[in-house]
Amino acid sequence: MREITLGKTGIRVPQNAFGALPIQRVDMNTAVRLLRGAYDGGMRFFDTARAYSDSEEKIGEAFMGMRDKIYISSKTMAKTPEKFREDLETTLRNLRTDYLDIYQFHCVSQCYRPGDGTGMYEAMVEAKEQGKVRHIGITTHLIGVAEEIVESGLYETLQFPFCYLATDRDIKLVQAAEKADIGFIAMKGLSGGLLTDSTACMAFMSDYNVLPIWGIQRDEELAEWLSFFDKNVKMTDEIATFIEEDRKSLMGEFCRGCGYCAPCTVGIQINNCARMSQLIRRAPSANFLSEEWQGLMMKIEECVDCGVCKTRCPYGLDIPTLLRKNLADYKDILAGRVTI
Repeated sequence: MREITLGKTGIRVPQNAFGALPIQRVDMNTAVRLLRGAYDGGMRFFDTARAYSDSEEKIGEAFMGMRDKIYISSKTMAKTPEKFREDLETTLRNLRTDYLDIYQFHCVSQCYRPGDGTGMYEAMVEAKEQGKVRHIGITTHLIGVAEEIVESGLYETLQFPFCYLATDRDIKLVQAAEKADIGFIAMKGLSGGLLTDSTACMAFMSDYNVLPIWGIQRDEELAEWLSFFDKNVKMTDEIATFIEEDRKSLMGEFCRGCGYCAPCTVGIQINNCARMSQLIRRAPSANFLSEEWQGLMMKIEECVDCGVCKTRCPYGLDIPTLLRKNLADYKDILAGRVTI
């Protein structure tokens, strides 16, 4: 397994890390088993966030007494210095630690800078000076903001969506971060679950100096990612051909399932309904045709075009139009006019 260094942080870990967002969906015992299993299998970097409900608490329980053996990054969506400090104290308490290896501004729409009037960057620097934060990071879904972050030189790590559906602009961002000695943490390595070939995903990552954090909530998922510690996956002509064909089928207007559009004003489950056409074909399951899912999809007919979801989407998608296209396709599948 290749090791990478996260830029100027000096943190060196296997290129195979644990994204802890999904463990908020499982009970404590399951989460602890998964986390400890990840460590035993070779993972050393664990990424969480204050916004991931009890994910931090589960990491704290799993690694009590092991703090010096792992690296932990967390995040805050605070918009004021006061809330920043409150979130940081809560996170440290939940994780049962007195410091974070990396603390990140979470899902920002701007590059916080010294003297910008928000006080946010100053609050982060203060936390670092106090020893509560060892390295300053930031995350965003907006490519323009990400480019500004790299150019600023203010941050030690950048977390941004990156997978084999990356555009040329995304790849240039990764290269610019490496040149600036900024550690690049790759989120959405499976594009919200649309990519299903783990070998192709891992081979793609191996071509770049990035740290992928895989979202894990099941034993079989953990076993799949840990298997790469026993085999050296590199890009091959066969994998490259597969990726190119997969890119052709997915590139363009599609929902990544990030969920930042929520909540919908009329209760539509956007993050799944807006990508049902891909989900039902790429991960075939009779469950998608159940009465429950039919009800969720038909909810799209109640869309009032308020436009709130469009303002929140970090990818600038026309969500109401995308929802209706997915519903039309879904109805065709139910009626047998389209086969999957």
